[in-house]
Amino acid sequence: MAELDFPYAFDGSGRTATTAREGHIRDLIEQVLFTAPNERVMRPDFGSGLLALVFEPNSSTLAATTQMLVQSALHQHLSHLIAVQDVAVANDDGALRVDVRYVVLTDRTLHSASFTAPGDGA
Repeated sequence: MAELDFPYAFDGSGRTATTAREGHIRDLIEQVLFTAPNERVMRPDFGSGLLALVFEPNSSTLAATTQMLVQSALHQHLSHLIAVQDVAVANDDGALRVDVRYVVLTDRTLHSASFTAPGDGA
């Protein structure tokens, strides 16, 4: 079954772009990670607050905080679809990279995805 692709776009035939179930779940994870709390109307608790941490000084405390935020946000909003296995956080040249390993609950397959939030480059 095809799901709407994120971000919204048109395919080559001018119709709404779609994606497979695996791509849709990755898109949902990306939405949770990069949405700030209070950003969505009628869903003020949605999001992780990850982007607020991009300009914080790199440290082990930042990595632990980011891991906790990501895991709790994904559990709160997507636990009906996935089970998070691992979250790894790295700072690459001023950009915050988050690697998420998860199991899709419907078919018990293991997936991993990497997301990068740009920083100030300093």
